[in-house]
Amino acid sequence: MFLSSHHNPHIRQLLLLQQKASERRATGCFVVEGLREIMHCANNGHDIQQLFTCTTLLEKMPEAQRIAASVQARQHYELTPALYQKVAYRDNTEGIIAIVEKRTITLQQLQLPDNALIVVAESVEKPGNIGAILRSAEAAKADAVIICDPLTDIYNPNIIRSSIGAVFIVPTVTCTSEECIAFLKERKIQILSAQLQESLPYYDTDMRCATAIVMGTEDKGLTDMWRQAADIHIRIPMLGQLDSLNVSVSTAILLFEAVRQRLQG
Repeated sequence: MFLSSHHNPHIRQLLLLQQKASERRATGCFVVEGLREIMHCANNGHDIQQLFTCTTLLEKMPEAQRIAASVQARQHYELTPALYQKVAYRDNTEGIIAIVEKRTITLQQLQLPDNALIVVAESVEKPGNIGAILRSAEAAKADAVIICDPLTDIYNPNIIRSSIGAVFIVPTVTCTSEECIAFLKERKIQILSAQLQESLPYYDTDMRCATAIVMGTEDKGLTDMWRQAADIHIRIPMLGQLDSLNVSVSTAILLFEAVRQRLQG
């Protein structure tokens, strides 16, 4: 079906899903934009309800056009270049947008190995930071990312964009801190809390066993609940005048220390 007006109900629904978390919660759907992100989404079991493409843009990239044609969707709409530019969330996408059905994973549904590597982020608010954490978790082949007491939904367009689709690859769960702590304790997964107070340098901590690396916000850090629940408090030594790193940078450093230890045995 060919669409040319932004007043079309399908286009209005697309824009609402982009802009409003309440709409995403109410409908159980979200928007994915960009070929790479949509392919990660489709290849990891997500159901694509509607696909919106702009052939004029896709024709500029033959490989993108071929891949886009392979995406399975319940409904497919062709947009004019002018309409696509109005609905595109970001610049320089390849001419493809999708509405996707949410696939919710619970803590109990996580399938973890004996030496699971998990990232826990408590109340991290900025979508860009969450996306970057997910991207690092995917690169380190972490077994799960758990977002505790979330302040933004994980299908925020900025999270999808900054994770480059990693949110569809890494099993990602949202829950309360209480639920997460009980889950980790029950499975005897050691809890490493990243904090400055009463902590050890991260490289002096054994991360080869089942481990959850717990990160807090940059301004407030972790709550006392996590500090008390932790088995070990760890820190990244700071040699300059500042006393903290961006939370996504810190997460990457700690994750790849775990990777280093596990590769070395």
